Amino acid sequence: MASGVAISDEVIECYNQIKVRYQGSEEKDRFKLVVMRLSENQKSIIVDHEASLKIKDVEKEDNVFKKIVGVLPEKDCRYALYDCTYETTESLKEDLVFIMWAPDDAPLKNKMIYASSKGALRSKLPGLKIEWQVNDPADKEQSALVEKLGGRAKVKYLEKKTV
Repeated sequence: MASGVAISDEVIECYNQIKVRYQGSEEKDRFKLVVMRLSENQKSIIVDHEASLKIKDVEKEDNVFKKIVGVLPEKDCRYALYDCTYETTESLKEDLVFIMWAPDDAPLKNKMIYASSKGALRSKLPGLKIEWQVNDPADKEQSALVEKLGGRAKVKYLEKKTV
């Protein structure tokens, strides 16, 4: 907690929920994307329920990746956990991707607080293998995430779309 920002218990609860796999009707109520933001007083990291998405929110989407990137603000920072489904040359995979969303147009103070709080947040979310940092428009392209997942030579589909 280098920045002095606390992590709400709800963030940990949502992290534990997004990791769990459900069968049947409960599957649609599982998180696809958990978005986190600073509270209004900038003293804690909280879940942004308005931006977070469940499986049922994206199941009819033609382009799930665009929907996910589209809920993140253009001029402010966010953290997110994205339950990413992709297919490699070897198998179908699901990995939890930690997103550090800090666009160039975000206020400098916010970028500093988010950057200095990231380590404390990550330490509360063990087992995350993939981090995708987004700062400029090129970073939010599908190709940037595909590189984090293993590159175009290895990854063939992202959210059932050819890469």
